[in-house]
Amino acid sequence: MNVQFKHYQLKMAHPFGISRSVHTVQPTFIVALSQDGKTGYGEATQNRYYGVTPENLEAGLKALQSAIEAYPFTTPEDFYDNFLYPRLKDFRFLMAAIDEAANDLYGKLQGKPLWKLWGYQTDNLPLSTYTIALDSLQVMGEKLMEKPWPIYKIKLGTDDDLTIIKYLRNLTDKPFRVDANTAWTAEQTIKNALVLKDLNVEFIEQPMPYDSYDDMTKIKSRLALPVIADESARTEKDVKRCVEAFDGINVKLVKAGGLTPARRMLEAARELGLKTMIGCMTESSIGISAAAQLLPLCDYADLDGALLLKKDIANGVKIENGRIYLPKTGGTGAYLL
Repeated sequence: MNVQFKHYQLKMAHPFGISRSVHTVQPTFIVALSQDGKTGYGEATQNRYYGVTPENLEAGLKALQSAIEAYPFTTPEDFYDNFLYPRLKDFRFLMAAIDEAANDLYGKLQGKPLWKLWGYQTDNLPLSTYTIALDSLQVMGEKLMEKPWPIYKIKLGTDDDLTIIKYLRNLTDKPFRVDANTAWTAEQTIKNALVLKDLNVEFIEQPMPYDSYDDMTKIKSRLALPVIADESARTEKDVKRCVEAFDGINVKLVKAGGLTPARRMLEAARELGLKTMIGCMTESSIGISAAAQLLPLCDYADLDGALLLKKDIANGVKIENGRIYLPKTGGTGAYLL
């Protein structure tokens, strides 16, 4: 395989705020693996919360470039298990970008989309939410009205979270899903869930800190709404830990380490009776198209990352009014513009 990479600065259509940060530009890192005239793409975004920067992504890839190019690539699973994981298990964002590219390359070499190679059906894919990021009430309301959508994901994590939902509820009757991004206490989670249920909120995503498995387990039976793990569901080993503490998990490729482990996480979660969700960062259609291959394993989807950009850098999956259309071309179907 030939290895190439490129940095991009993805400009957001609007400032994107969550409980711990706000950004207007999202740096992202694209990895390209080529073989026999085909090129597969993968993506990893900068994320200070997880200690990921453009600089350490580039340095990590350069350190492995010659070894990757010398590896006798056969299947993504072999490449992940015998090459990527032993070397990058502690740097999952980079591992994800390389694994996504390897999967995309493999699908393009086979001439089939990944979901078809995996034997999945695409008849009943979940709709994707559209995210309303934290801002002033007026701006959040304007964002919601600007984008009519069947399901909204509302970012929370302030002292006025219930006020936000009540305000937005006056603007639409569409279902909400809320994401506190670890900002609530156990007491807040219990109280907020009770109010949010009456405001047509379907579930709460990651209300408490990522390592609060014990506290979540203690309060889960007292919650009026289901809870979905995000930061608490980073890797394969976290899935079993979530069974008693959460009702489901939100898997993101960069946290999991790529398509290969993310697929295993979702399959394990389904076997354990957990609800499943595929999520994303604010990334381009490279990362979104990779994640979308796993939609047949999911009850919920949050794949609006590229829709939040001022301008995408790639083509791939299409999302219209929440409905996700998977490309029928090989791999993930994603190409750089």
